[in-house]
Amino acid sequence: MQAIVVGGGWAGCAAAYAARKAGADVILLEKTDMLLGTGLVGGIMCNNGRFTALEEVRALGGADFISLIESVFRHRFVDFPGHRHAMLYDVTKIEPMVRNFLTRCEVSIKLQTRMTEVFVNNGYINGIVTANDEILRGDVFVDTTGSAGPVKNCTRFGSGCAMCILRCPSFGPRVSLTAKAGLPEIKAGDSFTHFEAMSGSCKLDKNSLDANLVQQLERNGVLVIPLPPAMYKDELLDSKACQQYALTEYARNLVILDTGHAKLMTPFFPLEKLRTLDGFVNARYADPYSGGRGNSVRFMAMCHCNDALQVEGVKNLFCAGEKTGPLVGHTEAIATGFIAGYNAVRLLAGLDPLVLPDDLATGDIIAYMHREIKKPAGLSKKYTFSGSVYFERMQKKGLYSTSASELYERVRRAGLEELFNKRLPLL
Repeated sequence: MQAIVVGGGWAGCAAAYAARKAGADVILLEKTDMLLGTGLVGGIMCNNGRFTALEEVRALGGADFISLIESVFRHRFVDFPGHRHAMLYDVTKIEPMVRNFLTRCEVSIKLQTRMTEVFVNNGYINGIVTANDEILRGDVFVDTTGSAGPVKNCTRFGSGCAMCILRCPSFGPRVSLTAKAGLPEIKAGDSFTHFEAMSGSCKLDKNSLDANLVQQLERNGVLVIPLPPAMYKDELLDSKACQQYALTEYARNLVILDTGHAKLMTPFFPLEKLRTLDGFVNARYADPYSGGRGNSVRFMAMCHCNDALQVEGVKNLFCAGEKTGPLVGHTEAIATGFIAGYNAVRLLAGLDPLVLPDDLATGDIIAYMHREIKKPAGLSKKYTFSGSVYFERMQKKGLYSTSASELYERVRRAGLEELFNKRLPLL
């Protein structure tokens, strides 16, 4: 049985791994020359409720995948404004680790492979065509194509192509598997309320910063540098995709994290102003290259899907990551990727797709988000384990915990421990 995952970000990599562990042969397609997408410049995990969610995924059977990320951490248990006990992984080392790991798991990875067409028959997708005119047949499919790009969207809703890590001008625009299958999507600008947003951070080249600043950053994992009032940037807070960082501290300070690069926690910051600050006189951006002016725009197109992450309209298509709705973050992408990949293979085994219970944070966030985005006000919000409206809900429901043993017991009580490690009996 063949599962095809389109999109090689964190969600796609997790979906491919979960589908392979469940017993399917897996092909993972990625249009660029590297896996992980925004995970190549992200680097933040375990902050606030993401600690809870990641431990739930570990207990559900994702330990090997999570250990891979932990093997390249730069800092653990870092506190920064509004966030506690974060793990910062090294964005300069993570991609080869993940690629080699998936290859060892016998996932077939096709890089620089853009999907162009989809075959649909009687409510099922049975194959896709790539830009190289290759036809790939599959039994189940997972759409993890994300929600950023192409360039025209960054121009329409932002300040033009920011030349970010997604590199649409080089590798072509995002192509949605769901849209190519002829299914409707929730699209920015299509009579929906405003929900598109800019990526929430930039990366500075450490070599362009003062050596003393870099030394402090690498020692502590975080720098918080007060800005003069004339440089306050409160107006940028509402534009951030990562609403968990839309706090006054991020408008009145430079908040910088050590993820291999110096991760500047703002969508953009004018370079000529940045260079007037002590220690930043030679600063330059590593991603996006136009970080002095703008950033990539995300949440341009999302799927209509149920809480099992099955896309409405065809029976053998699932989705994960930002395709599931306005869900923000690597942990969120990994969690939904595991669910989508596993459920795709459940379908092949003749089993109903599984909906995680709402007494697990990973199940609750999906159900809650899907209910909320049916309301205009809910569609304009972002949902993440680490802040904003969902972290508040986590705490009120008593779902937030930093006790690994407690979280394992929570998963065990649900009868779901090591779920993703169990091979399914394929038909």
